[in-house]
Amino acid sequence: MELFKTGDWNLKTNKIAFQDSNKSVKQKNKNKKNKNKIKNKPSKSEQNDEESAKESAKEVENDGPEKIKTKNDKQKITKPTLNLQPAKKLTPLQQKMMAKLSGSRFRWINEQLYTISSKDALKLIKDQPELFDEYHDGFRSQVTSWPENPVNVFTNQIIARCKRPINAPGGLPGLQNSKEIVIADMGCGEAQLALKINQFFTKFNKGKKPFKKYNHKVHSFDLKKVNERITVADIRNVPLPDNSCTIVIFCLSLMGTNFLDFIKEAYRILAPSGELWIAEIKSRFADGKGDEFVESLKLMGFFHKNTDDANKMFTRFEFFKPPQNIIEERKAKLERRQKFVEVESAKEELERKRHDKAEGKWLLKPCIYKRR
Repeated sequence: MELFKTGDWNLKTNKIAFQDSNKSVKQKNKNKKNKNKIKNKPSKSEQNDEESAKESAKEVENDGPEKIKTKNDKQKITKPTLNLQPAKKLTPLQQKMMAKLSGSRFRWINEQLYTISSKDALKLIKDQPELFDEYHDGFRSQVTSWPENPVNVFTNQIIARCKRPINAPGGLPGLQNSKEIVIADMGCGEAQLALKINQFFTKFNKGKKPFKKYNHKVHSFDLKKVNERITVADIRNVPLPDNSCTIVIFCLSLMGTNFLDFIKEAYRILAPSGELWIAEIKSRFADGKGDEFVESLKLMGFFHKNTDDANKMFTRFEFFKPPQNIIEERKAKLERRQKFVEVESAKEELERKRHDKAEGKWLLKPCIYKRR
């Protein structure tokens, strides 16, 4: 039989004889295992190896650190982590395109708020609250180009009038009994006016003054509660009792098509001798000056105090709610001049006009930006 074998080749079976080679391979594998045993010090059997691996996997799963040592205290198992790459910086062209998209979005939201009723606006923001944030992001960008912000103008006005006692000529109006200054900021946005006024009075009341310190309260109303100062409401119907406020402010917030309902609400919540402050974009006045706007508010019971159109962007108006004795005197005066009927007819005509066409389409034009 030995004659049919040549080296590792078996001429009889036509196959490679692996006896010797297998021995060498087995020997090599055995040597490798021995080396691994020396290096890693594994368990004595394969079964123990599997159990050890399972225990290590459980430790990774339960303990949660990035790297966990196994029992042999040598080999480390790395827990997979999310590879979050930092956002790439936009190129100048991409930044320009993003600015255009944001501007277009702001103009669309702005148009919606000016061309729908306050009830529909409240529903729109409740359904899509992100629109409120997008609008005010765009609004802040617009205001940066203005010579002054009307919110700052109103804040400075309050500060200046604090130099005189409450209810004195030139002083701030306060409630008759408590002399508390109660401000309602209607359509407050992010309630910056309340923030600044609260900061001012906190500092003011700590100083030494020749007269009694001020008690004050600021109510801020808008379509979304973006901070703790704001109460969500349709400003044609706010949760305040009659005759409870001394100042009502509309700072660029006569936006709904039914904005005269806001003026009626201001009249309801204002105490006698309380003041109504309005700032509005000049381009909105249908007659170019705001005279028709003033006459409409007078028909709704307000007395006109002052108009300030020094700012090139907006006009400010001041009205006050007359006490009952002044209302009676005025009524008697109109009757003597036989003009009382004319005034009552003008009031009815205003309501008929509103019924036929919303005042947001003729008395104050919607402030809509040009499409690009």
